[in-house]
Amino acid sequence: MSAIYFGPFAVTRQVFFQSSHSYALVNLKPILPGHVLICPYRVVPRIKDLSTEEVADLFVTVQKVSKVIENVYKADSLNIAVQDGPLAGQSVPHVHCHIIPRKLSDLPNVDDVYALLNSKDADLELSFQQLKSLNTGMANPDDEDRKPRTEQEMWKEAEFLAKKMAKSSL
Repeated sequence: MSAIYFGPFAVTRQVFFQSSHSYALVNLKPILPGHVLICPYRVVPRIKDLSTEEVADLFVTVQKVSKVIENVYKADSLNIAVQDGPLAGQSVPHVHCHIIPRKLSDLPNVDDVYALLNSKDADLELSFQQLKSLNTGMANPDDEDRKPRTEQEMWKEAEFLAKKMAKSSL
């Protein structure tokens, strides 16, 4: 397998699904368990920079991965979001779609996920501080809960999800 990049970052071992123009990878700092990203192979910053074929493949991949993520993480719903450019909160200049499984009462308010998505560079410490200041009642998690996951943790999740994707009827 040749190297796969998310912007300037090599993420090959975080990838758990590949299509002709896109791939799915586990997230370094998931907002909630099961938060994954779908990206085109071609590193471009905006959706408008993708070909029609790449856009179609990206969203078909989102649909396929969503079905598995919702099932695996026993989600009631999903947030599916694209931050198209830096003013929209995009922290890595590479088109990517967030898939975030949601459960009843996973966050104090349903829309809190958007504050978390829009935090600077996916800095969960900042996000949780912002939410706390909004008096949402969200407890401030311990520092260790806000650190990026280890490569080994991400590789393990990627292997697990790759097996689930292979077993699903895509």
